[in-house]
Amino acid sequence: MPRATSTAGRKARRATTASFIGTAVEWYDFYIYGTATALVFGKLFFPTASPTAGTLAAFATFWVGFLARPVGGLIFGHIGDRVGRKNVLVTTLVLMGTATTLIGLLPTYATIGVAAPVLLVVLRAVQGIAVGGEWGGAVLMATENTDEKRRGLAGMWVQQGSPAGAVLASLVFIAVGHLPDDAFLSWGWRVPFLLSAVLVVIGLVIRLKVSESTEFEAARKQQDAAPKIPVVELLRTSWSLVLLGVGASAMGISSAYFTNTFVLSWATSDLGVHRQTMLDILLVLAVMQFLWQPVAALLAQRVGTVRLMAGALIANIVVAVPMFLLIATRDSTLIGVGLALGVFTGCSYYALLAGFLSEAFPVRVRYTGVSLAYQLCSTLIGGSTPLVAQWLLTRGGGHWPVVGYYILLLLLTTVSVLALARRRSPSGDTEGAGTGPREPESLPTVA
Repeated sequence: MPRATSTAGRKARRATTASFIGTAVEWYDFYIYGTATALVFGKLFFPTASPTAGTLAAFATFWVGFLARPVGGLIFGHIGDRVGRKNVLVTTLVLMGTATTLIGLLPTYATIGVAAPVLLVVLRAVQGIAVGGEWGGAVLMATENTDEKRRGLAGMWVQQGSPAGAVLASLVFIAVGHLPDDAFLSWGWRVPFLLSAVLVVIGLVIRLKVSESTEFEAARKQQDAAPKIPVVELLRTSWSLVLLGVGASAMGISSAYFTNTFVLSWATSDLGVHRQTMLDILLVLAVMQFLWQPVAALLAQRVGTVRLMAGALIANIVVAVPMFLLIATRDSTLIGVGLALGVFTGCSYYALLAGFLSEAFPVRVRYTGVSLAYQLCSTLIGGSTPLVAQWLLTRGGGHWPVVGYYILLLLLTTVSVLALARRRSPSGDTEGAGTGPREPESLPTVA
């Protein structure tokens, strides 16, 4: 018995490690695109437009990746629920790495004209399809190989892939950011994209050694475990959970692109902050997030997942206005403090989001359910955040409309988290899928 327990523990650790490293590589690829969007893509791929129009066009290509993410979620969710999690995760990693490396080799508008932005959009769409299938599979590979008491921690390590990818992206862009502007615009920006090929090889070596999800293997032994079309069963039995999952993911997806893309662009253009200064600030924030998320997961074991998520979101609402006021000072130290307020509160909720969503859907359609909810949110809300924020900043004549938008996203997320918590049930079954609702642990009561 001890040997079986030890084997199960090793399998869980290996699955969690593989999920974390692979997800970090995928998020690195996704984040470097966002950084390049803010710094160079408008100039290199849309040079005939005005600076403001070029920035908006670049943000539009950024959004294309999010438009494609539900497609990836549906494709790979179907395969993952029917065939298994492991092979899907290998495929998505290769797909993402290939698209990212090709972006690093892509000629600009000055070389091939309008074909350059067209190819950029196509490769960005491939990135979106890849990450659309990646996140849900990584979450399930980690949580389904872990006992119920430790699933929150396992899911947290998948969420660690986001700040880890951001740290890698920031470090590489800081290194090339020291180049003179001409060198940075001609070849320096390509280095982070080409480095992806090396990182993908490392991720593949680790992921190929992982065995299939324990819980999926157990479910597959049942005759009716795998529905022929998972998305049809999902929408028939659990469509309301998908909608609540979209809302519950809103700030978790939006916050990173708000900070790493919109604020980076706003600060380096309108506010006149030096590019290198902002990249340094983003690096510190990513390290802070990486260090704090495990602490948040441990706190959740004491106070309850839902209580901590809701409390963190409410705290984020409270600090929203001070955060923007500090950013608008144009002082680099105060900008860092302002962004730290948002990141500190936001990542406390984000650390728990993966495990929280994975418990919301029955195992038969879990891959499709988690992926569809998260990726629809990416398309409808998260990916459009830089574009909407930039449009509000431009049309509103100041940052206050952006503040209102930011708070609105937080309110949507808070309400959805609390509503989804009341709908979850033991072992991921839903009210419409066979068991009654359960009161979530530590759910705040309303007087």
